[in-house]
Amino acid sequence: MKKNAISLGIVSFLCFSSILNAQETQSNADLLKRIETLEAEKNKPKEWDAALYGWVRTEYSFDSRQSAYAREYNLNLYPLDEKLDANGKDINAASASNFLAITTRIGVKFKGPDVWGAKATGNIEADFFGNTELNKSSAGSGSTGLLRLRHATATLTWPKTALTFGQTWYPTFIPEVYPGVANFNAGILFNPFGWAGQIKIAQKLTPELTLSLIAYKDREFQTATATGATLNSATFNSVTPTFHGQLQYKTKTITTGFGAEYQSLKPVIESAGLVSNEKLNSETYFGYFKYANDKIIAKAYGITGGNLYHLVMIGGFAGYTEPNGQESYRPTKTSSMWIDVASANPKIAPGVFFGYTKNSGVNAGYKNLYVRGISGARILDQVWRASARVDFKQNKFNISPEIEYTTAKWGDINAEGKAQNNMLEVGNFRGMVRVMYSF
Repeated sequence: MKKNAISLGIVSFLCFSSILNAQETQSNADLLKRIETLEAEKNKPKEWDAALYGWVRTEYSFDSRQSAYAREYNLNLYPLDEKLDANGKDINAASASNFLAITTRIGVKFKGPDVWGAKATGNIEADFFGNTELNKSSAGSGSTGLLRLRHATATLTWPKTALTFGQTWYPTFIPEVYPGVANFNAGILFNPFGWAGQIKIAQKLTPELTLSLIAYKDREFQTATATGATLNSATFNSVTPTFHGQLQYKTKTITTGFGAEYQSLKPVIESAGLVSNEKLNSETYFGYFKYANDKIIAKAYGITGGNLYHLVMIGGFAGYTEPNGQESYRPTKTSSMWIDVASANPKIAPGVFFGYTKNSGVNAGYKNLYVRGISGARILDQVWRASARVDFKQNKFNISPEIEYTTAKWGDINAEGKAQNNMLEVGNFRGMVRVMYSF
């Protein structure tokens, strides 16, 4: 009886031990499976993701002469022509300065589930530059300091094709090749600038060569306003978008390309009391080059064409009186080029910039000139700018002092919309310091 009890105890213990071992084994298996599941989830690409970026940016600037500008002297364009008072003194020889943080920027990049086999991404970006200038005739401040939309795009990317729609850079502005100046003007007058609503298809012909075709409508900024027109009505009245084509070759050290575009605008729908079908047609051609390694970054850009006003460049278009009393339009021709060379040092990076632009006028016989760079009976002949900067960088913090000198040559307007007589060169020295903290 005693032996039977002992045997029964041993058997019970072994069974209990087996059950415990089985449970432990199952528990370990479950734990391992759970770990594997968590690892798989961790390594699995996120279906939705978003990332904030931007910077706080503050600039102090001093100008030795009155200049054409935007947003409370933040963005200087060209020095104004001589304006003499009763004593023969130049009123525009007065200096100016300001301290602003309106170029502070915020944006978000996001991605979501694939669409028709393409990677889907998007971007929304804004700053506080505003869309309208200070109203000099009242106490109003325009929209300076208020939020302004810069980019709002969605992109579908396949292995060799990308489709982008929304608002982003004018196609003649090349994000990979633009001046590295500290000034917020980003080389304006010499380099195209602004954003437009558009649809763009980019096709890789080879790993290095990409063909881009774009259709866009002016938004910010617009062409000049003709007599009887309203702001940007030339774009609204035209059923034809601007067509742009570009080839870009890109390797690890070299980015280069060229392109052309055709624009057809309709400034007004009524002229001389009659229906107007007059168009403003123009073509533009441009090319660019960039070389970059771990020592140096060198860039160059050139553009020529008609009616480059919407790209914040000099020129625009002229109005002609037709036999029926209506106004027809012809673009003025503008050419521009710039070069920028800078160090690629990650801590202290000096750089220099030089830009030149020329007004080549329009056909004779015009009645009105709708151009940038005109003052009464005087017009710009050419503008050049030279600047030097040093970027002091530490992590996401950046301090950049810069000096620049801009010279404008003014003259009396001749029959072809050019400067001809009483030529006068005036210059503006700008000293500035830019401070940025990025995130």
